[in-house]
This record gives sequence, C-alpha cells and structure tokens, in this order.
Amino acid sequence: MDGGAASNTVTAVSAARQWDRLMQMARIGAIQGEGVNRPCLTDLDRQARRLLISWAKELGLGVSVDALGNLFLRREGTEPGLAPVLTGSHMDSQPAGGRFDGIWGVIAGLEAVQAMEETGTRTRRPIEVVAWTNEEGGRFAPGCMGSMAYAGLKPADAWDEVTDGEGLTFGAELRRHLALESDIPRRGLGVVDGPAPFAYVEPHIEQGPRLEAEGLDIGVVEGIQGSRWFVVEILGKSDHAGTTPLKMRKDAVQEMVRAITALNALMHDPDDVLRFTVARIEVSPNSSNSVAERVRFTIDFRHPDRTVLLERGDAIQRVVKQAMTTCSATVTERFHALPAAFDPQVPDLVEKAAGAQGLRTLRMSSGAFHDAQFMVGLCPTGMIFVPCRGGVSHHPSEYSSPAQLAAGTRVLTAVLAELASR
Repeated sequence: MDGGAASNTVTAVSAARQWDRLMQMARIGAIQGEGVNRPCLTDLDRQARRLLISWAKELGLGVSVDALGNLFLRREGTEPGLAPVLTGSHMDSQPAGGRFDGIWGVIAGLEAVQAMEETGTRTRRPIEVVAWTNEEGGRFAPGCMGSMAYAGLKPADAWDEVTDGEGLTFGAELRRHLALESDIPRRGLGVVDGPAPFAYVEPHIEQGPRLEAEGLDIGVVEGIQGSRWFVVEILGKSDHAGTTPLKMRKDAVQEMVRAITALNALMHDPDDVLRFTVARIEVSPNSSNSVAERVRFTIDFRHPDRTVLLERGDAIQRVVKQAMTTCSATVTERFHALPAAFDPQVPDLVEKAAGAQGLRTLRMSSGAFHDAQFMVGLCPTGMIFVPCRGGVSHHPSEYSSPAQLAAGTRVLTAVLAELASR
C-alpha cells in the first residue's frame, strides 16, 4: 500500500465514533462510579457481543465463533486463502472494572477495519478482529482461556470443571452460551483445527503510569512478564473463641499469617521488579467468635525473568508447608505463563507507524498478562499501549481520553494495513 493511501486510511479513523461505541459498551454491565462489571459467559457478555456483531454486520464483515466462544469478525482480503492478520482483545471485565480495559482493543480493531472500508483500502490478507473468551479470569480462573485454547496450549475441555463463585462450571456455562449463539456460524479452534495467523496485534490501555508520567503517546510493547497463580488451602479445626486455649488451637487464620509472612520473605526484591500479591481470602466459618477451620487464599506472582519466575514459584509450596505449626496446607498452581518476548517485526512496525504520525513512543514490557502472551509461539506478535490516567486500571475510575485512544487506533490501522498487504 502506497504512502498516500496509508495516510488517507489512518486519517479516516473517527475518534468520535470510537468513543461513542465504547460508551455504548460501557452501559452494558455499568456499575457505580462509571465502572463496568461484565463477567464472561453471562447475559451481559452476550449483550455486548450482539452489539459488536451488529456493528460488524453493518460493515459487511463475516462473523464466526469457535468452540471456546472466541468471536471473530472477518474482513476478507483480495487473496482469501492467505493466513489472516489478527487484532483484538477481550470484552469481559473485572468485577469492579473500567470502561477501557480489553474492550478498547476490540473496538479499535473494528474502527481500523471501518477506516479501511470507508477509504476503499484493500489488503491481500484477510483481517480478523477477535474478542477472546475469559481473558480476565474474574469469574473463572485462570484468565486467557480462549487464547490458550486457540494457541493449542490447552485442550478445549481443560477448564470444564472450573467453578465460579456460585458453583457453576465453566464447561456448563460455555455450552449454554454457545447454544444461545447457535445462529452464529462455527469455525475450527485456532491452530488445533487450522493454520496459524500471519500476525497478531493487540491494542490496550497501559494499565500503568509510565506513558502519562513521561508525557508519551504510544507504548511499543516488546514483551510480557511471566505470571504464576496459586491457591493455598489451610485446614485446621473450628473451636469456640472464648473457651479454647491458644496452645490447643488449630487456627487456620494464624497459620495463614505465618505462611504469608514467610512468602513475603521468599519474594523480597530490593530492586522492586518482582510482583507478589495475596488478594483474595476466604475464611470458614467466617464467624467473629469462632476459630477458623479453613482458609483459602490466592497468590499472584509475576516476574520478567524466567529463572526467577521458576525458582521462586517452585519454592512456594515448600515455604508454605514449612510455615505450618498446627494445620495442614495444600498448594495448587492454577495458571502458569512464562515471560514472552515479541518478535521485533511487529514492535518495529508500531514504532515506525507512530513516528510517521508524529507520536512520541516508549519501548516497554507489559507487567499485566494479555492474550498476546499466548500468540507468541504462533506468529509475529505485538501490542500497542496508550496512556491511562494515573496508571489506574481494574477500577471504575480507569480512563483514557478520546484523543489518546484515537491515536492508538490510528497507529493500529497503519500497522494492520502494512501487515495485511504483505
């Protein structure tokens, strides 16, 4: 595609249209404080998907869904048999999430395709906008189930027995969801049933403070740090809080405190690169005057260095069990993603496209995991970050401006047009 055509396509991106679509999506699952609670495989999720599909059909895009519920919107190329260029993100949110995390990446892909349609820009390769299933892991853990299955890293039924907070299984909810979308054409499941895509580009808000703090426009993402998630369950014995001597107790809460203290020592990092978080705690019987008989807590451990991620993650079970004095503990790993380094091809294109538009860039890694992490083994992969106010994400106050989002979409449009013309 020549420079003039590329320029016309980029300038056809509409900041107002993109913002209006984002605000329409934000009303589906809206919560107090301008936030969003839109769990995957719920009626709200389906409402959002139907709205997206209605926009796609207005543009003449093909719509299909695979066995994990991943949704694809396809703009055909002049050579339909070529491997497609994929772009997109996810539509589900955290329980108290924001209006931009994930969903902007899907809407940006749609806007880029619409800009091409409006300017008559044709590409050799098809372009597919994808909305991945359950990226967040907010309802069913772990996250990124759809992209992991697409990439062939896990079988389609790997998470069938995973339950949500109400005891509903992922497998049953997925079957219900697909039955309600029976009118949407089915497709094979990623590389399990077909060839790999030509490339994948994922736009996303930064979810961190660097771009805003340094007055920059675009994050050129070079990779994603590794993540490991664990669940620790401690079993003790429930007793009366007023009558049972301390030395005779098997107090699961006290043992949890000892375990977390020991884990904090294991995860100590004077350089503050390592990320260790205990964020969800469940106590039973959860009564103020009863000794706790059972505690479950989660661990979210992340690091960009593979060796550190493996060595300290592998030590978690030993450290927890050594901390026990009266109770027993079980440690279960439920998510494991090694650090991902992106092929330079896509980041280089992102940087070039941003520079051509006069945008200031920063080469950086992502501290949050994304579906892009699981595409690295399939095809050249990259991400485009835009600033978010205060670096806040996974919160109702999450915010990126219409101009910031439009700048990111213009970069995406140029990168997609270039990749799909190869």
